[in-house]
Amino acid sequence: MSSAERYPRRTILALAAASGLSACAPAPTEHAPARTPPLGQFLTLRGRRLHYVQQGRGPDVILIHGASGNLRDFTFDLTARLANSYRVTAFDRPGLGYSQPLRETGDSPEDQAAQLERAAAELGIRRAVVVGHSYGAAVAMAWALDHQARVAGLVTLAGVTMPWPEGTLDPWYGFAASGLGSTLVTAFVTERAARRALPRFFTPQPVPRGYADYVGLDLALNPAILRASARQVDRLRPSLVSMSARYRRLHIPVEILHGTADSIVGIDLHARPMAAVLPNARLTELSGIGHMIHHAAPRTTRAAIDRAVARARLRPQG
Repeated sequence: MSSAERYPRRTILALAAASGLSACAPAPTEHAPARTPPLGQFLTLRGRRLHYVQQGRGPDVILIHGASGNLRDFTFDLTARLANSYRVTAFDRPGLGYSQPLRETGDSPEDQAAQLERAAAELGIRRAVVVGHSYGAAVAMAWALDHQARVAGLVTLAGVTMPWPEGTLDPWYGFAASGLGSTLVTAFVTERAARRALPRFFTPQPVPRGYADYVGLDLALNPAILRASARQVDRLRPSLVSMSARYRRLHIPVEILHGTADSIVGIDLHARPMAAVLPNARLTELSGIGHMIHHAAPRTTRAAIDRAVARARLRPQG
């Protein structure tokens, strides 16, 4: 199996190993936070809590994180780089970080996009460039396909955007998606193991100094969060099959960034085929860069967002 086909298992396993410690803790809330507290504010939409951070002024840019992660992956560095020019909103995706899941059976990219669409409307965001990393790119694509009036442009960073060959999703997900499975997995993960595993996610670049302490290693392997993430990945491929069939209809500007050394999400399976299908896409291949593009190449990431904003002719919202 190619590295591209291994995406779902390798990503979840890497993030699982790079995550929290509690074997039986309930999902964190704003009133009962984990060791890593929430950074932002909360909305309640259709009875479900959503955590977000917003800063800066200017045209709207929305950031959507990857599998098992949380918005701290962006607030570690990228939001500060953008906030001098844009109003930046980063969300914890439903079921992850401090946001509640939408369905017990797992939230598809379309489900998550619909919830984020409601949140954007509540926050007064009329049109925005939406940036998605890894799994978050699938949510960004679903948002653009299903709610086109809000999405002025897209940026995908090492995005999971095309369906992988059928039958390659590991049975591990059925186990991890169960209550017992998620509890057992977390019971055997220590913080030392988490820190040792984190470089796999960044390879061949190093983990930025201070990242492990900042990102919240106690969140992603919280059993409830692990279970929600595994269920999301379990539902991902059918959504990508349906979504990719509609990509040709998407005429908004799309900036695609992908590293040639990405061993988590393969460029040959995702970025290159999507760039060939989308009518208004620009693919930037980053030689020797791995999966964490926004950390490894922050200036290139900022430049891609600037291009998407310019191509979309996005202006500040009064």
